[in-house]
Amino acid sequence: MTLRELYGNLGENYEQALRVLRMDKLVDKHIRKLTKNGLVESLLAAGESMDPTELFEKAHAVKGNCGNLGLTRLAAAASVIAEEYRPGNPRKMTDAEVKEKLRQTASLYDRAAEAIRRYEEANP
Repeated sequence: MTLRELYGNLGENYEQALRVLRMDKLVDKHIRKLTKNGLVESLLAAGESMDPTELFEKAHAVKGNCGNLGLTRLAAAASVIAEEYRPGNPRKMTDAEVKEKLRQTASLYDRAAEAIRRYEEANP
């Protein structure tokens, strides 16, 4: 499986990742780190406590990391949470709605992580 195939399987934007990271080697390096860096897991953990500062910071980090990697769906899901908790923004969602957004984010991440694991197995 190639990087392009990985992104195609996910329905994500390989060209965006390549524009940001500039070469296949760096896209490969950073996509492999996604399942090991703990960013999404820390966002989901922040959702357990519903700490507004933690939710904003973790969601913002996931949004940026995934946006740079061209994982636009995951970045968009994290962005919704980040904007909900951005300092100065009024809350628009209930806690239950936020938890549903976190479940959706977890589902997108699980799908991406599984595809990345298959990619890593094919490209040790």
